[in-house]
Amino acid sequence: MGDRQKVAIGFAGGMMWAAILLWIGAQIHLPVFTLVPTVMTAFLGPGIMLLLMVGVVSMRRYTDRAMINGQFFPEGSAGDIDRKVLINTVEQLVMALCIWPGAAVLLGGKGPGVIAALSGGFVLARLAFWLGYRISPPLRAFGFGATFYPTALVAGWALIRLAT
Repeated sequence: MGDRQKVAIGFAGGMMWAAILLWIGAQIHLPVFTLVPTVMTAFLGPGIMLLLMVGVVSMRRYTDRAMINGQFFPEGSAGDIDRKVLINTVEQLVMALCIWPGAAVLLGGKGPGVIAALSGGFVLARLAFWLGYRISPPLRAFGFGATFYPTALVAGWALIRLAT
């Protein structure tokens, strides 16, 4: 199987993950008054993932005499992969920070449950992205899709709610 097929399968799996995650989130019935605390704490798990990734990259730099002064890691090395995972995680987290709070409000009673599911799903998807990248770069596609598509779908759902 070629790299394009692996990536396509990973993206399809990420889209299925997204649909299931949002469906599960919609089934979680939390009182509407929990919306603000849920939104305020939804980024704790993703933030801890970011903290972990920053820590791993910085420890790699600190323990590598050639990297301690901020040079780029050698292409394809474990440090290079960790740095790329960190960069992509920052991109995904900024996108989530821009979309999830507004979506939570627009989804009304389903908002708290959906945001809680997105938060947990983000952590698992980032771990899958990191592990997939370490095993073989095309295998990162599932983790990427499983992080990106839930945010994209909840944005679409929120826009539909706003328009109707």
